[in-house]
Amino acid sequence: MTELAILSQLRPAPGSRHRRKRLGCGSGSGHGQTSTRGQKGQRSRSGDGKLLGFEGGQTPLLRRVPKRGFRNTAFRVEYQVVHLGQIQKIFTNQKEVTVEAMVLHKLVRDRSRPVKVLSDGEIKQPFKIQANAFSKSAAEKIQKAGGSTEVIKA
Repeated sequence: MTELAILSQLRPAPGSRHRRKRLGCGSGSGHGQTSTRGQKGQRSRSGDGKLLGFEGGQTPLLRRVPKRGFRNTAFRVEYQVVHLGQIQKIFTNQKEVTVEAMVLHKLVRDRSRPVKVLSDGEIKQPFKIQANAFSKSAAEKIQKAGGSTEVIKA
């Protein structure tokens, strides 16, 4: 039966760890003269950082492959999503739901990003809900419950 190990006395198995190469520390280090960089050439010089995707002067793959399509990522609006079920659960004894209240109750992270209300869940009481956007079905559910929606600008 093996003896229980004490955490402070744990050591790696002999031979499983290698020493760090001490480069440029003279001939006594075993890596003197050229410091494991070989003889002459681009890789032996300082400042040898080549850009990612550099292929030695050959046209890189990313430039050889044809480009297609368009993505409007620079102007895409990313909403913070709130569901009607969450609103019903948290704001049971309130009539008005603002973005500040959603931030306060941690339904959304920050006030600066736009908020969209989606229709997941049921709503049973009339709320006046303020948000940057509403899904059609969410707006219908809110109207059916006797509440109102108010679209605010970001």
